Amino acid sequence: MQSSRQKKVAVIVAHPDDETLWAGGTLLSHPEWACFIACICRAGDTDRAPRFATVLQALGATGKMADMDDGPEQAPLSVPAVAEQVLRLLPCTQFDLIITHNICGEYTRHRRHEEVSEAVFQLWQDRRLSSPELWFFAYQDGNRSHFPLADPTADFYLSLPAGIYQQKKALITDIYGFSQDSWEAKITPSAEAFRTFSTVAEAAQWLNRNRILP
Repeated sequence: MQSSRQKKVAVIVAHPDDETLWAGGTLLSHPEWACFIACICRAGDTDRAPRFATVLQALGATGKMADMDDGPEQAPLSVPAVAEQVLRLLPCTQFDLIITHNICGEYTRHRRHEEVSEAVFQLWQDRRLSSPELWFFAYQDGNRSHFPLADPTADFYLSLPAGIYQQKKALITDIYGFSQDSWEAKITPSAEAFRTFSTVAEAAQWLNRNRILP
């Protein structure tokens, strides 16, 4: 008999809207997941924070935000500090699946995305976060030559059904409030992709090949 226990999923992101842009279609496709979304920035943003809360409801998820620096200068954050913040946000440390940013970011380049990816991997490596699977978003923009696109060479690639894509796009435009001609609305991916790992050694090897030097 199949277990009725829900799959516990943690999605750990830098900004409100990252969960939707890079994994929203996947989350909408799995309403049976018990999903918690942790966001390290913008809890003090009086516009984005309440919109994030509404998106959580639309995704059938729970979540929590922090307010780490996200100013225009993008001064580096300490990866250990990001890791500690992630742990404070999460309701527990054991999950069936953890999903987070790519070590290269999803486009060229976003320091906060890279820092979150490093922090989550280190927590997983050190067994401070437990999960049999770790997924990184898999997108690339050809060094700014085009909008971010799901990487067809990734381990998991999902072309979103039209209905799911329209729901995802509505989260960006109707709830987050980005105009149809905004960068966010224009780049909202119609396919989603992930690098998937079940061992620390495999993930570490991939990260070492793809990590961007400061």
